[in-house]
Amino acid sequence: MGKKTPLYDCHLQSNAKIVDFAGWDMPLHYGSQVQEHHVVRKNVGVFDVSHMTILDCMGSQASHFLRRLVANNVDRLVPGKALYSCMLQEQGGILDDLIIYKIDPTFYRLIVNSATRDKDLAWIKKQAEPFHITITERTDLAMLAIQGPATVEKLPYLFEQRDLPSILALKPFHFLLIKDYFIARTGYTGEDGLEVILPATDAQNFWNRLLKADIHPCGLGARDTLRLEAGLNLYGADMDETVTPLESNLGWTVAWEPLDRDFIGRLALEQQHDQGVKQRLVGIILEEPGVLRNHQKIIANGMLVGEITSGSFSPTLNKGIGLARVNADLGTTCLVDIRGKQVTAQVTKPPFVKKNIAVTVGV
Repeated sequence: MGKKTPLYDCHLQSNAKIVDFAGWDMPLHYGSQVQEHHVVRKNVGVFDVSHMTILDCMGSQASHFLRRLVANNVDRLVPGKALYSCMLQEQGGILDDLIIYKIDPTFYRLIVNSATRDKDLAWIKKQAEPFHITITERTDLAMLAIQGPATVEKLPYLFEQRDLPSILALKPFHFLLIKDYFIARTGYTGEDGLEVILPATDAQNFWNRLLKADIHPCGLGARDTLRLEAGLNLYGADMDETVTPLESNLGWTVAWEPLDRDFIGRLALEQQHDQGVKQRLVGIILEEPGVLRNHQKIIANGMLVGEITSGSFSPTLNKGIGLARVNADLGTTCLVDIRGKQVTAQVTKPPFVKKNIAVTVGV
């Protein structure tokens, strides 16, 4: 038996197919993964993401600590703003990717991956030892992701009328607190939407309000195809401790300025940057029928040049798509070895889909 979120019974009531995910009993889908994917692209759906690890970092040295801990720079934040970053080990490898929300100068909230919870907590607490801060895991909270272009239309059914103007005014990667609800304009689907962190004791009531507002429950299956179409990395597949942000299409998350900010892994990244990055993460679109899967080999000019890190069938494009780590000099086309057959594919720059429209950008 795995761990259960506060919404487990709600999932059963909605006929979810439950699977193990990083030790949690989570909904894979509620009847049709493809239907849930289209619902989010065209309308609005809700995901239970309460399995994610929520950490509150508090104290007079919270900013100093986070400047050291992650590759992006929390000095860019003002209260009410968030940033995405990687947490690195000394060799520049990615321990995890996370979102950091600045509540005030002494209070930050971190959302890290559930599959890396134990490793992350041990690392963060070890790095925190020299600083006057506390790290608190918020197991008393639940987290829901409301995603899709019709999210805004549904807000009057979910929140008090007096709070709507401030929620509607939120820009991407901004958040606000309304009583004990933490409402952020963030998500993992490539669509507009909100992520709501709320007391676990209120999670079922809020979930039922969402369903009553005709917001469709969606599972982990659609979450994966949506994030892949949006070109968003998955930890453990597209990045891990063996690769750096520069090899993972995440160079934009590394804040090199100011030059004297000594974040963990900085020296290794500078050396790699100066010597030239040998690998990169690109998008792959099949030009023939087929489905891309993790670890399929990429071939160009008769040579093995990389492999698929995340692959799936794209419901929006009706084609096989994937992310692949390849040699930096790969051109605009390649072959993918699918069960011994070499299938032609296009090399592109993610994302594959933006606002439910296909995006094709050459490398």
